[in-house]
Amino acid sequence: MPAETSQTLDRGLRVLETLATSAGGLTVTELAARLSVNRTVVYRLVSTLEQHTLVRRDARGRLHVGLGVLHLASAVQPVLRDLAGPVLRRLAETVGCTAHLTVAEGAEALAVAVVEPSWTDFHVGYRVGTRHPLAQGAAGRAILLARSGRAPAAYSVTEGELQTGARGLAAPVRDVEGLEASVGIVTLGVLDERVVARAVTAAADEVADLLSGRAAS
Repeated sequence: MPAETSQTLDRGLRVLETLATSAGGLTVTELAARLSVNRTVVYRLVSTLEQHTLVRRDARGRLHVGLGVLHLASAVQPVLRDLAGPVLRRLAETVGCTAHLTVAEGAEALAVAVVEPSWTDFHVGYRVGTRHPLAQGAAGRAILLARSGRAPAAYSVTEGELQTGARGLAAPVRDVEGLEASVGIVTLGVLDERVVARAVTAAADEVADLLSGRAAS
């Protein structure tokens, strides 16, 4: 028997999803048409979401996702760090490179977890909160690989795109609903692509399993 669901909550979430993919915003009438829902119902949903700063109106009265969504998103980052931290630690210690988990935030890649190896003489300093365009650096390019629908084994390798002499390799975290992310490493040393790629893709798959609840208990 299907689980009981809330139609109102479902519609509210659909409002947010629709606005999130509408760069220029929508009017209430346009939103109602997109959702195939009565305009009066959409107006009530929007009014409630506005009270929680999840929806905002611009000067023309068009609706956009509100800043309250950013507060919800930022609360997820500690969860991501807690789940991915042990995986990144093993990756960093195995390959001797700084390991990181990066998520897509708009048109940028945002590092939400970083682990440096403990035994190397030197390594790249890479901070949580580092941002760069998705099209630059291995981490962002790996996320774009997942968007393109390429083979599951695909990974991205770059050199000198974000820091002179730095080499990066990253693999997308796949099949986690609502999340675009990658696991990667960055180093100033020689990069054994075959060995590192195997370790990075395995780590990305492990993070995906943890975030999706697929990991064995």
